Amino acid sequence: MTPFGEEIRRLRAERGITQKQMAQAIGVSPAYLSALEHGHRGQPSWEMLQRIIGFFNVIWDDAEELQRLAALSHPRVTIDTAGLSAEATEFANSLSMWIGKLKRGDIRQLQETLDSATKDRKR
Repeated sequence: MTPFGEEIRRLRAERGITQKQMAQAIGVSPAYLSALEHGHRGQPSWEMLQRIIGFFNVIWDDAEELQRLAALSHPRVTIDTAGLSAEATEFANSLSMWIGKLKRGDIRQLQETLDSATKDRKR
């Protein structure tokens, strides 16, 4: 599951909306919506994201959060460390080997460390 898919599922459940109902309203198949929620589809297009935001009729801050989550929801990530330090390459490879075995708490802790280390830098 992706952060975006998890949020879409939460919003649907909160409002008592089925996948079939939402899919019909935004003009996609229920299978596509299911794949998007489960992380079997990549980041939605800008147009699709706008349809989803419109469907849920969310306020500005919530729309920005959906956009942020969509940007962080590529289910197959590639990290290019060409030109970076040996430590960066080692870290990227270690993360790819161990990500599936880390507990949620460990992942949260790593994310907090990354957020803290990059908080003053622009993307």
